[in-house]
Amino acid sequence: MEQQATDVVIATRTALSQASALAVQYSFSVIGALILLLAGWVISRMLHNWAYAGLSRVRGIDETLARFFSNIIRYALMLLVFITVLGQFGVQTASIIATLGAAGLAIGLALQGTLQNIAAGIMLLVLRPFRVGESIETSSVSGTVTEIGLFATELRTGDGLYRLAPNSTLWNVPVTNFSRERLRRHDLTVSLGHDQDIDAAQATLMDLARSNPAVETSPPPTTFIADLTKDETVLTLRYWVTTNRWWATTREMLRAAKSMFYLPPAPEANEEPATQ
Repeated sequence: MEQQATDVVIATRTALSQASALAVQYSFSVIGALILLLAGWVISRMLHNWAYAGLSRVRGIDETLARFFSNIIRYALMLLVFITVLGQFGVQTASIIATLGAAGLAIGLALQGTLQNIAAGIMLLVLRPFRVGESIETSSVSGTVTEIGLFATELRTGDGLYRLAPNSTLWNVPVTNFSRERLRRHDLTVSLGHDQDIDAAQATLMDLARSNPAVETSPPPTTFIADLTKDETVLTLRYWVTTNRWWATTREMLRAAKSMFYLPPAPEANEEPATQ
C-alpha cells in the first residue's frame, strides 16, 4: 500500500510539473500571440491610412476606389498575421492556406456575376468613361449619373425615375456621354419649295445663327443644301453650342426658324381683312 501511495504521489508531482511547464510555455505563446495581433492591427491601420491618403492624391483615382484598395491591404495584412499566430501554436499553416485558397475559388465561382460587376466597377472608376452628374446613354439604359459604386451605378432618368444599372452592363457596351465634351453640334433643317430663293433662305438662316448669342463663332455656323427632291429643297444650318446650353438653344432656334419660314406674313396695317 505504501508503495502504491508513493507511486501516486510521484505521478501527481510529475503531472503537475508537466502541466506547469506547459502552462508557462503556452502562456508565453498566448502573450506573444496577443502582442503579434495588436502589432498587426496597428500596422494594418497605419498602412490603410497611408494607402488611402496616397491613392486619394492620385489624379483620376475615385474615393470609392481608394477605399477599396486600402481596405484590401489592411485585411490582407490581418489575415497574414492571423495565420502567423496560428503557426505559433503548432498549427499547420500550409493546410490552412490551401483551405483558404479552395474556399476562395468556390466563393469566386459562386459569386461570378458579382465579381464581374466589381471588376467592371473598378475599370469604370479608373478609366472614367462617365462621372457623377453626366448624362449618358447605352442600348439598355439612359439618364444622369448620381453615383458610381463597385457593384452598380445609380442614375436618374429624364422623367425623374431612379434607375440602378449593374456595372457589367455599362462596361462591355458602347456608352454615349452627352456631357463630356464642351461643345455640341446641332443641324437645323428647313424645307423649301423650288420657287423660293435659296440664297435668301441661306442668308436668313445665317442671320438667325448670328442673332443668337449662345451660338458659337468658332467653329462658325454654316449653311448648305442637304437634300434635293422632286418637290422641295432641304437646307441645313449647322452650328455649335456649349453642351450645358444645347437643349435650350436648339429649341429657341427651331421656334425662330418656324416663325421665319413657315408662318404666313402678317397683314399690312392699312390692309382691311377679307370679308366673306
